[in-house]
Amino acid sequence: MPSDRPTLPPVRLRPDAELARAALAAPVLARAVRLARWAGPETRVGAGGELAEAQLGAAAEALGLAGDEDGEAYASEAWRVAVDTGLVEVREPADGAGDTGTATAGDALPLVTGGGPQDVLALWLDGLETVFADAAAPVVDDVEALEALAGADGGIDFDALGWDPEAEAEFLDEVLANLYLLTVAEGGSGEGPVPLPALAASVIVPDDMGEPTDEVLEQVSQAMMRLDDQFRVLEPMGLVEYRPVDEALMTEEAPDEPSPADLDEDDVARYGMVRLTPLGLYGVRSRLLEAGVAAPAVGDLAERGADELLGAVGAFPQAAARAETEQWLAGREPVAAARELLAAARGADAGSPLRRLHCQQALALVGAGAEPAVREVLDDPELGGLARVWLAERGAADVPPPPEEMIFWLAVDTIAAQLDADGDLEELQDLVEGLTGRHSGFFDEAWRVEHPSTPEVLEAMGRLHRDKRIAKDARKAAFKARSRAGS
Repeated sequence: MPSDRPTLPPVRLRPDAELARAALAAPVLARAVRLARWAGPETRVGAGGELAEAQLGAAAEALGLAGDEDGEAYASEAWRVAVDTGLVEVREPADGAGDTGTATAGDALPLVTGGGPQDVLALWLDGLETVFADAAAPVVDDVEALEALAGADGGIDFDALGWDPEAEAEFLDEVLANLYLLTVAEGGSGEGPVPLPALAASVIVPDDMGEPTDEVLEQVSQAMMRLDDQFRVLEPMGLVEYRPVDEALMTEEAPDEPSPADLDEDDVARYGMVRLTPLGLYGVRSRLLEAGVAAPAVGDLAERGADELLGAVGAFPQAAARAETEQWLAGREPVAAARELLAAARGADAGSPLRRLHCQQALALVGAGAEPAVREVLDDPELGGLARVWLAERGAADVPPPPEEMIFWLAVDTIAAQLDADGDLEELQDLVEGLTGRHSGFFDEAWRVEHPSTPEVLEAMGRLHRDKRIAKDARKAAFKARSRAGS
């Protein structure tokens, strides 16, 4: 997994118990469990732990796949997963006992029914490693060609095959990481499927490339075909839901057949659609964390302090920030939570305006129970304005009017927070114009505000205000504020 990524948006994971049920229902793991229960004294395995070829038919029958032309292949795959997860314990051939060993149920098998959700998920993750390695392996359908590639020791000559196992695994990891990002990012696919051409392009086309060249488009098409094979392998493990590439597209392209880059919405599904399942989100996040990538989950901050909460949610998508805050509040008494939030919102550092914005949003989720703590800060120069806004929005009685200097300080602090939040430009312009419209002579007073962000806010107001005369007044006020701050 690529570890040089910035912190990813937090993912909302399903409860462990639900994920564990999904893991046990995944066809590959379910077959592995059945074969572990089927294994007995008569089961024979090769030196590498693989199920003896003569027993593949019986294993397929135990899985109810005797009539399936791929039944023995499914049995072989499930057996490898059973061995690698410890569901089956392999005993090597004893001296003089021929070239086959035996197998019995492993120590992990009781965890399927007697372990907790985390035990089951750990089994599933171990199985995913095996299936991932299968997915990253080359597809060689010609048996004679495969035999020709065998080295002197019986292993595959990867150089002759032109295949780099490490590079192929890195490619698939990067694809899964991009699919994860597209799923959790604000404005991304969410729980919807991602077109395979778009996913392939996300790892092939350079970010700074405008129109992809024919060579790059050919690389995207080749990547799509690799991914089509790989997702077909990964789907039975429960990692993804996958609609394969339409086999009719595998034939020679007709003259009027559009290239993947020119698809319209009606045809795009024919080129493959893929989405991570809830279990898949859990699995890919686990791989990202193992690779050192910061991949938070909603709820990670539930036991942390309010300072960490307010410092983190500023980088979260709106829905994730609300969900994280709700989980943080769930384990706390309202007044105590409100006091902790307000204390964390204080400060004159660069991040403090955004902390106060998120504090106000968090207090809205606390509800009426926060009122005693909010009233305690009415005279606080940094929090008094915020407190009055909160009380007024709830229709509270006996809210003292704010001093004029508090009004202007709150105005500067609010705009500073919105600038840091990279909000919608039009909404920010409306905020700026609303403030200047409600307060005649706004800039005559604003440049004197004792707030560390005053010069920057006034400069921004000069850029944002659509009235040229007022924008000029803002720039003059910014100059005065900078001169005052430097004196």
